[in-house]
Amino acid sequence: MSPKLSVIIPCYNSEATLELTLNSILNQNFQEWEAIIINDGSKDATEEISIKWTEKDKRFKYFSKENGGLGKARNFGIERAQGIYILPLDSDNLVEENFSRKAISVFEKDLSIGVVHGYAEYFGEKKGLWKIEDFNLQKMLIHNYIDACAIFKKELWQKNGGYDENMPHQGHEDWEFWLALGINNTKFYNLNEITFKYFVAQNSMIRSFSKEMMIANQDYIAKKYCKVYYDEYCKTFFQIKNTNKKIDSKLKSEKFVINLFCYTFFRFKIFKENRS
Repeated sequence: MSPKLSVIIPCYNSEATLELTLNSILNQNFQEWEAIIINDGSKDATEEISIKWTEKDKRFKYFSKENGGLGKARNFGIERAQGIYILPLDSDNLVEENFSRKAISVFEKDLSIGVVHGYAEYFGEKKGLWKIEDFNLQKMLIHNYIDACAIFKKELWQKNGGYDENMPHQGHEDWEFWLALGINNTKFYNLNEITFKYFVAQNSMIRSFSKEMMIANQDYIAKKYCKVYYDEYCKTFFQIKNTNKKIDSKLKSEKFVINLFCYTFFRFKIFKENRS
């Protein structure tokens, strides 16, 4: 019987954290899963640890490839995935035991949902809650604020052509992927609870990003989706322009100015407002 969920775990020199990550998958209260471990050219004991876990539970599957970066490793794993749903999980993060069960329940109750995500809890060198907001295309165009650790339908990955492997620097493939889905009107669902633990360390990949690397990736995304950026800019520009017109029109009304003054200082209005 094929699994419903495929957990994709790219690894690069992950011996220090991998076992905790795999244990978090094993401890889920949802059992119809497979976990695909992709060794992306590690030079440590990642392979030995991975093989031990495949022997421990046959739902763990191990593949090894030459180093190609995070986006390519995720695509490699998803290509081999049998699940209907995909959960990318970094090899130092921990999935919460209820996440998969609750997410798949959401998918099965509402077929229009394409992505389910939630909050994160920091651990390691940083503690606290990462309260991830609902998906908003305009905000996503500015920066990525939803982590890759979200569950999505594999068919969306197939329609999108997978994670973009051509970005100047690996590490923002999830940003580009969320944009691509949002532009195609994919519906995101926020569980509004902690769904995974996010490991923070001095040697985390995102911390190795220089300002120049960040700008190069931002430029790549801006050029790839230049029409979307232009359309959103025009929409925002005319919304602001129309709002300013309404304010200017109101300010020309003596009654509005008197009401504004009285409400600001005395919390009451003299004239009844016309809502038409």
